[in-house]
Amino acid sequence: MKNIFAAAALATFAAAPVVAENYALDASHSQIVFSYDHLGFSTTYGMFSGFEGEIVFNQEDPATSSVNVSFPVRTMLTGWEGRFEHFMSGDFFDAADDEMVTFTSTSIEVTGDDTALITGDLTLNGITNEVVLDAKLNQAGVHPMEEREWAGFDATTTLLRSDYEVGAFAPFVSDEVQVMISIEAMLAE
Repeated sequence: MKNIFAAAALATFAAAPVVAENYALDASHSQIVFSYDHLGFSTTYGMFSGFEGEIVFNQEDPATSSVNVSFPVRTMLTGWEGRFEHFMSGDFFDAADDEMVTFTSTSIEVTGDDTALITGDLTLNGITNEVVLDAKLNQAGVHPMEEREWAGFDATTTLLRSDYEVGAFAPFVSDEVQVMISIEAMLAE
């Protein structure tokens, strides 16, 4: 009799729909690195790090997942104070302390076992444009040190600075900006 109840419980659990779960970004292991060509002489890099956001992740049906991230533009790291101040000036962002960069996904197209195209609205410099992130699930499972569910993702895209009215000195300084994203997220408590 016990086996019948156990089999019925297992069948009920197996038939239950898998639900998406909320994951919070791990600010200490999430970063966005961007690069651009500087006059043909060098590739210059910058980074955003320490930001927060939320991923609603459905590992069984990734197309139903979503991403929402925001951070102040003034958290940009350039490696040189003079460049940072120039980027925050009227030549580029003219950024107030509370000006935010946001990304909100609008759709996810699964392209492979661990890859997807994430389409969403990127708001930068007060302008919103649709962008597509070429994303990869690196790993999902129990974090060995935190002992709770964790997920890691990488993504890339290319932006045009001029689309966000920060295209000063183009085409000498490339209008195209390569963006590489790597994030970790933990199951929200």
